[in-house]
Amino acid sequence: MSEANTHADPTPPHLEHEGLREAQAETLARPRRPYGFAAKLLFATLDLCYGKPRTLSKFKVLELVARVPYQAWEQAGYIAITHVHRRTGMARRIYDRVRESRAQQDNEQWHLLILDELIAEAGTKEGAMRFFWLPQVLAFLYYQASWLLYVVHPRWSYSLNADFEDHAEHEYALLVQEHPEWENEPFESDLGKDYGQFQSLADVFRQISHDERVHKQESEAWLSQARFA
Repeated sequence: MSEANTHADPTPPHLEHEGLREAQAETLARPRRPYGFAAKLLFATLDLCYGKPRTLSKFKVLELVARVPYQAWEQAGYIAITHVHRRTGMARRIYDRVRESRAQQDNEQWHLLILDELIAEAGTKEGAMRFFWLPQVLAFLYYQASWLLYVVHPRWSYSLNADFEDHAEHEYALLVQEHPEWENEPFESDLGKDYGQFQSLADVFRQISHDERVHKQESEAWLSQARFA
């Protein structure tokens, strides 16, 4: 269905309704990646802190954490450019990766804003400790781990992110499956001007699931190429 994006356009493609339904079916039929220990620990921590049921509030925490590896890679990339800028070919390749990281980070940011808006519209009450302070701690720890793994051995950081994005892809697909009523609920938001217009709320989350798939594929592509390792 979709391939990892090239350097020319790092933004995940938007699909039409039928394409989104097809992508969701592909995700649900595809087995998950064999997650590593760090990813399993992170997912277990999220389940422990926020429960196993798929709620919008839990997905908001997921998105707060999801941006972190891209931030870490961007910062590490700029530091690397400082050291190798005289080798213009190498510096340009690193900058291309920085550019991709920034685009992926921005995409995850739209996911977060959409979730924030839906949670606010639903009037869901969220405790500050569980849904503000604890996510900050999780994001901080995940940032440090992603940055350290990237500096020591980039393949490890890409692999961890591929695990995370694969998990998110499947969880969003399952979330849509659990809410058939969303098929008839329109997506009406000013955020649509930037993120995209969709036929229904179900399609919004199908698109987010597909975005996560593209991010996973990008990490897998860099993992297989082992650039800068």
